[in-house]
Amino acid sequence: MENYLALDIGGTKFGAGVVSEDGSVLAYESSPTPKNASADQLWSITRKILHDALDEAKVTVSAVGIGSGGPMNLSEGLVSPLNIPGWRDFPLRDSVQKEFNLNTYLDNDGKAITLGEGHFGRGRGVDNFMAMVVSTGVGGGIILDGRLLNGRLGNAGHIGHINVEENGNLCPCGAIGCLEAQASGTSIAKYYGCDPREASDDIKVKCGAYVGRGVASVCSLLDLDLVVVGGSVALGFGDIFFEAAQAELSARAKLEFSSGSKIAPVGLGDHGPIIGAAVVALSQEKGLY
Repeated sequence: MENYLALDIGGTKFGAGVVSEDGSVLAYESSPTPKNASADQLWSITRKILHDALDEAKVTVSAVGIGSGGPMNLSEGLVSPLNIPGWRDFPLRDSVQKEFNLNTYLDNDGKAITLGEGHFGRGRGVDNFMAMVVSTGVGGGIILDGRLLNGRLGNAGHIGHINVEENGNLCPCGAIGCLEAQASGTSIAKYYGCDPREASDDIKVKCGAYVGRGVASVCSLLDLDLVVVGGSVALGFGDIFFEAAQAELSARAKLEFSSGSKIAPVGLGDHGPIIGAAVVALSQEKGLY
């Protein structure tokens, strides 16, 4: 059985793990994402947790998969995560490949979770669905006709930057009223003045409704009937969030093919990001999706 070294780059933490081809997480290390670190400091943290995970697992790995916050230039392996200002056009893929001398594959973290859900989670056996993350930021990915959508530069599925509020909050991308500006952990802290872990039920309902509003547009646009959601905000908010999201989705997706669309928690839970990063490598090595 083959094993994969996996890296998850997010606005809250950097995670590294070793995942077997059956989806088992053999080792996992993480480090909080520093807010004002330089590119070199960020890379030093990345190297350390990757080596620590590999040392902990004590197995041979065949390739490396990376899921990173975007945007990015996928063909060139460059990342510029909105919530990590120290990396702008940072050559993450090539840096990891040079460090470990292994085939290294990069994708957006939302798309990585989508691959993980399609291979091992709630999207297994489903040819058309979207997976998304509501955490420090909001991202996503789309499987359509059994294939992962990439787009021109690899950023397809960026649902966090669908507009859901005409006169809404200022988003880190510079636009007004993006889903990320209304429902992410960063925006909850900035605009509601509270740690997302201490959010009131009213805030949880409001954020769930914004997610349902964005999802309704995607389901109607792409003829989808399933969206699965992970991330610390969504999973931490729990049932009240998902009930509000479903209610808004049902109220706004009224076409015959989109009415009845469902929104549900991811199947892989907290392991979704690191398993998804591993499936970025597995899928490329085995020619899937």
